[in-house]
Amino acid sequence: MSTTQTSPILDGTESGARILPHWIDGAAHTSTSGRTAPVYNPATGAVQSHVALADQAEIDEAIASAQRGYDVWSRYSIAKRQTVLFAFRELLNSRKQELAEIITAEHGKVVSDAMGEILRGQEVVELATGFPHLIKGAFSENASTGIDVYSLKQPLGVVGVISPFNFPAMVPMWFFPIAIAAGNAVILKPSEKDPSAALWLARVWQEAGLPDGVFTVLQGDKLAVDGLLTSPVVQSISFVGSTPIAQYIYETASKHGKRVQALGGAKNHMLVLPDADLDLVADQAVNAGYGAAGERCMAISVVLAVEPVADELIEKITDRIARLRIGNGAGDANGEPDMGPLITDVHRDKVSSYVDIAEADGAKIVVDGRGLVVDGHEDGFWFGPTLIDDIPTTSRAYQEEIFGPVLSVVRVQSYDEGVELINSGRFGNGTAIFTNDGGAARRFQNEVQVGMIGINVPIPVPVAYHSFGGWKQSLFGDAKAYGVHGFGFFTREKAITSRWLDPATHGGLNLGFPQND
Repeated sequence: MSTTQTSPILDGTESGARILPHWIDGAAHTSTSGRTAPVYNPATGAVQSHVALADQAEIDEAIASAQRGYDVWSRYSIAKRQTVLFAFRELLNSRKQELAEIITAEHGKVVSDAMGEILRGQEVVELATGFPHLIKGAFSENASTGIDVYSLKQPLGVVGVISPFNFPAMVPMWFFPIAIAAGNAVILKPSEKDPSAALWLARVWQEAGLPDGVFTVLQGDKLAVDGLLTSPVVQSISFVGSTPIAQYIYETASKHGKRVQALGGAKNHMLVLPDADLDLVADQAVNAGYGAAGERCMAISVVLAVEPVADELIEKITDRIARLRIGNGAGDANGEPDMGPLITDVHRDKVSSYVDIAEADGAKIVVDGRGLVVDGHEDGFWFGPTLIDDIPTTSRAYQEEIFGPVLSVVRVQSYDEGVELINSGRFGNGTAIFTNDGGAARRFQNEVQVGMIGINVPIPVPVAYHSFGGWKQSLFGDAKAYGVHGFGFFTREKAITSRWLDPATHGGLNLGFPQND
């Protein structure tokens, strides 16, 4: 039997001694594994709580609970499921400020950015409320004489969602609203770095009327991940994270017979043509490069400046960086800062190491964010906006995903040279072109080998009724996130061929392959 433990996120209290629980069978579930991980406040560097790390018994219990939840939920009528979806949507909308503050406390991003994350996730919730239209089958009457053919779309069963630290609310919402609307039960394995948003969402689902077991939060590390990947009960895995882990998720889950959508890393380029509005470009490069401290898979990492604009553009970006305020994402007497800390000291040091690499490879560090200290929060995980010029394209700092507030400029001589650099990379997540030339933009959208493209838009994340996903090593599996792809991923189709015999006539014996007539 599950025992319940009141979490600081569930009752609004805070204590560093608290251990954040799982959510199993519709209740906060105290872990007995004896394993935990620290959860930091990135702005102060202090441990604010610990999170349970599941053992195999808890993994099995979560999966069994989800299966029981699925057995109940999948029998709900479409009308009853839709009522629960609408109730969840209304609760989320009325209490989103509370969730934003939870995200800021554990991730470090500024509250307005956390709110933006929630609103983009809510778009998928709103799409999911209209699910009856999107899970309809088809019917062909009299496809052959006296025979009708029709199709049904049915849920998969228990599905797993493994989400990253950078969007603890939005990324899960890319998947679970659609999965639940379609009749599945979801097990969410959040990042152990910021796990409380998942618990908050679980409580809201319960308030909305979702049956116990349909939304489960399994806290944990690689043991929990592998438990989902290898379980014969779990039918699919949805993942967002780094490319090496995405590839591991895809290969392991596929080997165990599961559907997989595994979204990996990125190295997103912005191609700037000489006719572009450089003030617009500078604004958008700063927004897309340093927003959320660069911890976005859709962040712009490289500006490809078609000469002769590089010097002027660097000057404009540098001027804007100087006006940015870095601080506690929760804000202070001076209001909200522009950028918060990185998620952990380990990640901060990794980001710093890439700037070291670029410098050793001969790049010019125009603005250096290493060693930043914020008054009053000296122990926080700070790293300032960094601008690098003349970075060699052979440098690891150019080729690899940094996932921090580091923007590099590469000078190119032509549109063709810029496109060639983009297409030669191993990632293909997002890219953008800035130009006032419609012909160049149209050519770019057709020639560039990337899944999501912006034209004078730096972060081209599609709206919910389209689908999110990249090309090449940015996506493993055949289905993108949300949109039509999402409903296709979380349902499977049955085709039914039916004949009701006229008692006056019978077909007789025919051992040949069925033919239409």
